Amino acid sequence: MGDDPIHTENFINRELSWLEFNQRVLEEARDRSNPLFERLKFLTIVSSNLDEFFMVRVASVRDQINAGLQKIDSSGLTPQDELRLITKRAHVLVKDQYISYNTSLFKTLKKEEIIILKPDELNHDQLNYILDYFKKSIEPVLTPMVVDKSRPFPLILNKSLNIAALVADKQQETLFFATVQVPSVLERLVKVPSANVGQTFILLEDVIKMHLADLFRGYLIRDFSCYRITRSADLGLDEEGAEDLLEAIEQSLKQRKWGSVIRLEIEKTVNKRLLTELMDELEISTEEVYEINGPLDLTFLTNIIALPGYENFHYPSFQPLPPTQLQNHEDLFDAISREDILLHHPFYSFTPVLDLVRQAAADPRVLAIKQTLYRVSGHSPLIEALSQAAENGKQVTVLVELKARFDEQNNIHWAKQLEKAGCHVIYGLVGLKTHGKILLIVRREEEGIKRYVHLSTGNYNDVTANFYTDIGLMTANPYFGADASNLFNMLSGLSEPTHMYRLTLAPKDLRSKFSELIERETQNAHAGKTARITAKMNSLIDNHIIEKLYEASQAGVKIDLIVRGMCCLRPNVPDLSENITVRSIVGRFLEHSRIFYFYNDGQEAVYLSSADWMERNLNRRVEILFPIDDKKVKKELLKILTLSLKDNVKARIMNADGTYSRQKGQRVRPINSQQVFYERALNTFNRKKESEQEFKFLPILSNSYAN
Repeated sequence: MGDDPIHTENFINRELSWLEFNQRVLEEARDRSNPLFERLKFLTIVSSNLDEFFMVRVASVRDQINAGLQKIDSSGLTPQDELRLITKRAHVLVKDQYISYNTSLFKTLKKEEIIILKPDELNHDQLNYILDYFKKSIEPVLTPMVVDKSRPFPLILNKSLNIAALVADKQQETLFFATVQVPSVLERLVKVPSANVGQTFILLEDVIKMHLADLFRGYLIRDFSCYRITRSADLGLDEEGAEDLLEAIEQSLKQRKWGSVIRLEIEKTVNKRLLTELMDELEISTEEVYEINGPLDLTFLTNIIALPGYENFHYPSFQPLPPTQLQNHEDLFDAISREDILLHHPFYSFTPVLDLVRQAAADPRVLAIKQTLYRVSGHSPLIEALSQAAENGKQVTVLVELKARFDEQNNIHWAKQLEKAGCHVIYGLVGLKTHGKILLIVRREEEGIKRYVHLSTGNYNDVTANFYTDIGLMTANPYFGADASNLFNMLSGLSEPTHMYRLTLAPKDLRSKFSELIERETQNAHAGKTARITAKMNSLIDNHIIEKLYEASQAGVKIDLIVRGMCCLRPNVPDLSENITVRSIVGRFLEHSRIFYFYNDGQEAVYLSSADWMERNLNRRVEILFPIDDKKVKKELLKILTLSLKDNVKARIMNADGTYSRQKGQRVRPINSQQVFYERALNTFNRKKESEQEFKFLPILSNSYAN
């Protein structure tokens, strides 16, 4: 089917689908059932998501246009059509975002006596305080820059907040364009004295605007406005021609600040002449200008979210729990030898993963530690443990993926630290990102060499493990150990795995494996057998996989998809996908786990993976798919899928046109899957008997629970 022409009406554009995901995030900011500061957090996520979207995705589409490409995508859009629709939808999304801020959240903050004043709202004492603060703490940091014949337009940093001004001489015969960067080294929220019980602030840019005349003494300020630009973040890296990948990426990162301007955000009240000046200098069109009705870059709200003393404005406190299998085991190697251990983060703690590496670093019987790292935290205890292991004489090999977008600088830093500690560091593979998550520990025991493996759907990041839903597996299964050794030999050398017992790898075999699994369900349906697929992932945009799912649906396979973000498949289309449902869960935690279930004529097959159903994951990355053989672990994963399908609080159902709706119908008991996962973990931790009544299992998934 892959050679057949694509029926464009059957596919949704990936970029428009991504914007719909941001719409779902915005809905959480509007949801009054969420605590106030959590609503603010969702609003900031919309802003940071849009920044990355423009830097990467919109920049890519514009590059295609500049290159003169006319090829249509799977949804039938040319790059020009795509950019037009993206721009239209993004403008609406930003407008809705600021309506939410101005009409609801800003007013609610004020009601709770968290007040952000405008300059004309300051009283006499506050004006004096602000003047003193400006003179002592702000003005010395500022660098006003004027554009004239001798001074060209300055480099405006990506995502920096700036103030543009039109400045006239006293005779008002000549107008100059000037710009001042709002210093990021200063707090954007300036606290001012107030008689209120709560807290009162003014924005740093408003303080600067109040005193612009002090920066241009002898001149008149005619107009001014805050603005912010977004630049392309494409590194343009030539890996094939790079003699040293580390050096090449370091050089490319320096060039990122020069990327072309993709978007201009500016205050809605901007003077048209000032706007024209900026547009001309930045070489952008009217469609790329976003006039903002409020403060630019709402990520400043993170400072409010961090205010102490407002615990009731946050979600109830949450403490990840230790898995029950490890509660009475100080020796992790002994515990893993007894049984496979499933870690469902963030409900269960990430600490056992860190402890496993720490224990391995100190254990004289451990000979080697090998690990892939894609994104790690800023102060990673894992790096410390790996460094300590090397210093203790262990053979430590770490693949640090330098091409992890926006984490390149962080990963370069950690790679150099690991090398200094004596670790063997691999900088990824040319042409491929290593996205698979795997840890291998080789240990000498009485019966000989034994290998311990940890595999995961998410990154080895102790910070994000507290708010990403991911799943990890700890196992001493010798087949997993042999496969892990094969994989690391491939990553560090030239050998190609000739035979893998349990792991399936991309880009070699993963696409064909998924195709075979889907086709098996299709064949069973054609034979009149019950057939079912349930899959949970972050994104579904691969054309070939989507076509396979359409074929399965037409054969009668019941398919339930849980896709957090982009989904290019159209569900519930008669004679195409009427057996397919798609839902997205957006809640307190970022859904990040990848689980794949195939009914397999009653011999249920369950897999975990680092890969989404995306062309890049299947073709251009080193990814890992691994089966779950342990009956207890499999049963738990099926419960996770079942609960996710039964979520009627944070789940939205995808419509055939790519929009999403809350579930409709008769009143049912509300089920917030993330909340139930934590309550189950807490009950298990407290050794309370779990009520199976909580799980009215779906018919096909009930097979595994019979015993």
